Amino acid sequence: MVNSILIERSGDLMEIKKIFGENIKKYRKQKSFSQEKLAELSGLHRTYISAVECGRRSISLNNIEKIADALEVETYQLFVR
Repeated sequence: MVNSILIERSGDLMEIKKIFGENIKKYRKQKSFSQEKLAELSGLHRTYISAVECGRRSISLNNIEKIADALEVETYQLFVR
């Protein structure tokens, strides 16, 4: 039972990271920003932006806010499908 709950939660987390990354990429492209430009505006590294967009990196609340501010979107918009 515990293992199935952990697998389910792990799957949920992977789905959230996927949606989050897709939304960053969508809003970035709407603004015609390169990953480098978004990194510059958010104070993060380009490779970090790339890894988050691909769902390979977890992200702190601080960095979520930095990216949302750089993209000029509300934070919740990065999590909505």
